[in-house]
Amino acid sequence: MDAAGVDHRWTAFHRQGPYALLAVGALLAVATADVVGMTRAERYASGALTVAGLVLQVWWGRLTRGRTPEPSAGATFYYVTRWATGFALTWLNPFFAFYAVVGYFGAERLLPRRLVKPGLFATAVTMAGSQSGGLPPHGWRGWLLFGALLGVNSALFTVFSNLAAREEERVRAQADSIAELERANTALQQALDENAALHTQLLVQAREAGVADERRRLAAEIHDTIAQGLTGIIAQLQVVANAPDLTVARTHLERASDLARDSLGEARRSVHNLAPVALASDGLSEALKKTVADWAERTSVRTEFTVTGVTEQLHEEVSATLLRIAQEALSNASRHARASRVGVTLSFMGDEVTLDVRDDGRGFDSLALPARTDRGGFGLDGMRARAERIAGSLTVETEPGHGTAVSARVPLVRHDR
Repeated sequence: MDAAGVDHRWTAFHRQGPYALLAVGALLAVATADVVGMTRAERYASGALTVAGLVLQVWWGRLTRGRTPEPSAGATFYYVTRWATGFALTWLNPFFAFYAVVGYFGAERLLPRRLVKPGLFATAVTMAGSQSGGLPPHGWRGWLLFGALLGVNSALFTVFSNLAAREEERVRAQADSIAELERANTALQQALDENAALHTQLLVQAREAGVADERRRLAAEIHDTIAQGLTGIIAQLQVVANAPDLTVARTHLERASDLARDSLGEARRSVHNLAPVALASDGLSEALKKTVADWAERTSVRTEFTVTGVTEQLHEEVSATLLRIAQEALSNASRHARASRVGVTLSFMGDEVTLDVRDDGRGFDSLALPARTDRGGFGLDGMRARAERIAGSLTVETEPGHGTAVSARVPLVRHDR
């Protein structure tokens, strides 16, 4: 039974127990009145005291209804009056000790600390008198037996009171530990709520920064690829316009056609990477699978895509960030690495998600990189900035002639947050 159940039963005993014990004592006293030699006056007196004990208990029950008694002047009056009633009844008939024994229970709840032991000792006097054959003792043997029984009862209540004090201390320490644990849990929950709010704010900021990055990236790509291609086409067509013969004109027309096809391919790639449309209908795993497959088909590079761990439905900004990093890493592999094989792995690891893109290309000397790489601030710096915006990180392992491995590690934020 748990502590709450024990406390509930003890509370019920303190409220109903005195009624039951008084009734038992009264019944036994009536049954043994002739045996113990009670006079008519003693019988009337015991009846009056029994009624007085009942009235006292009713008064106390109404006074403490709905609350737990604590040491006070009223509680001390109740305990002393109840003891005096029990003592008087036991003097008249030893079997009323069944009622007087209630003084052993609840002394700590009713009396100030300095009066607890005197109260228990007074109850021990009543119990020893009953056990020795009634009060007052008869003859020196009766007093000797009374003294011995009083010593035994005093020793017992001392032992039990010490055990009760230790138990009370243990319960108090346990209650303090539970209260401290509840405070710690409350503080932890508040910290988790604050962290969730900060994470949401971080994702919103990352989305806004991502929009600005996409504009800069697209501007840089248009300038570096499509615009340069169109410039080259115009230059070739100008040469065609002034060509001295048909052979020269055809040569420059073929160059212009090649440049147009290259520019069209770059335009399609830019449009494809402009927005993660694959995430509109699929989760990150499926979107990455399609992206890797499309990239492999365009580049004819052997690729392998793997998912490890239990797949989770991620927050859209986390999914978009990892998809962008994968697209940029694949773009670098095709444009700079000259790789023949690429592996992409998406790993769900508890509270983190990791994206690894590995190629067997020519690699590079990471120590020789300038502070920022690639025009427009994209490439490795762009991927690293994307990961850091959502409290993640990006590492690059590479060596000339031994390929490159890009690893992005970000917090696992589920879609429902």
